[in-house]
Amino acid sequence: MNSVFDAIYSIWNQIIFAISNLRIPFDIIDILAMAYIIYKAIGFLRETRAGQLVKGLVILFVVYALAGWWKLATIQWVLSRVVDSAIIAAAVIFQPELRRLLERVGRTNFSKSQIFDSKTNRLAECISSVCKAAATMQEKRIGALIVFERTTQLGEIINTGTVIDAESSVSIINNIFFPKSPLHDGAMIIREGRIYAAACILPLTQRQDISAQLGTRHRAAIGMTENSDAVVLVVSEETGIISIVSNGQITRNYSAVSAEAELMSILVESDQNKKGNNVKQIINKILPNKKSGKDEGNDETA
Repeated sequence: MNSVFDAIYSIWNQIIFAISNLRIPFDIIDILAMAYIIYKAIGFLRETRAGQLVKGLVILFVVYALAGWWKLATIQWVLSRVVDSAIIAAAVIFQPELRRLLERVGRTNFSKSQIFDSKTNRLAECISSVCKAAATMQEKRIGALIVFERTTQLGEIINTGTVIDAESSVSIINNIFFPKSPLHDGAMIIREGRIYAAACILPLTQRQDISAQLGTRHRAAIGMTENSDAVVLVVSEETGIISIVSNGQITRNYSAVSAEAELMSILVESDQNKKGNNVKQIINKILPNKKSGKDEGNDETA
């Protein structure tokens, strides 16, 4: 029992020592970068069959650690032979995944910071798919109601529909809103560039100054944007007109091209500007303001 407490005490001392010797901001950047790499690696493994293999290796390492703790000599000897060749075995087992990962890194355009803007790129591709699908629905007079979630979480709205959580594509969007399909009646929710849910029920606006030409879809879109910061694209079933609703205001008569440009401006460019301003504020807090230092020197000289 004392050995357990000694181990906990030793770990606690190491944590305190690490915190006391933390170099700000360099160690924080190092930790965040490593956390991001681990996060992306886990996400990559979840997309492939390698995830199951990783679970198996983790179990082997846990058993090996327990065998050493309980002094199970035979099991420890057998597993030690497996652990010794684990690096070579991993290279062989994960060869397809490692090759795919290296190819993805090689295709990355570092000048555009695609590694850190994967969500932005996914959202831009989703907007393109939505607008291409809207063009098809406009031509065939198929109604559609597509909600782009932003900072306000739409969990209550999602619970009224069916969760899909699929990659966005023109064919999936068209199939969902195709007349008489199981999920066509209701709104589609886009979350982080993915088709997250469909057949969702939106709150209707209570405004009385809305044109009589606008039907239930448009009223639901306006009501949704009155209660959140979401942006909604509407395709009218009667006229085929594409509309975009934001902050309770509706603008109409978009083409697929102009709708894509408008959504990119609202959802991508404005968010990038906000992130850029936040980064500048953080940098200004961390680094000393040289200009203010010069001003103070001038004041002292004066």
